[in-house]
Amino acid sequence: MNARLPHARSQRGITLIGLVFWAVLISSAALLAMRVIPTVNEYLTIKRVVTRIADSGASTVPGIRAEFDKIKSVEYAISTISGEDLDVTKDNDRIVISFAYAKEIELFGPVALLIKYSGRSK
Repeated sequence: MNARLPHARSQRGITLIGLVFWAVLISSAALLAMRVIPTVNEYLTIKRVVTRIADSGASTVPGIRAEFDKIKSVEYAISTISGEDLDVTKDNDRIVISFAYAKEIELFGPVALLIKYSGRSK
């Protein structure tokens, strides 16, 4: 019986360097996602609140800002802007509430990510 041993070239797998490379890449992506997702959640919450206030029939600028601040005191996800940061206008007899802000996310050391969010009610 003459058994043939497999050659090194026919073996497949990942090297240690390849494993470390993919581990660093996946860890970096996970870190970035864990830092960015809460800011996206805050943006979506602000957009939902602004749309709800605009649809509620509030008519004065101080009333709209006070309503936003009241909701902000209950809604834990909103921490970046306040009612004073809202821009309230009228478009074809409809109240339009818009907002814009920048969020800086520290990643590591001197490296940070700056995301600029803006939105308006429907």
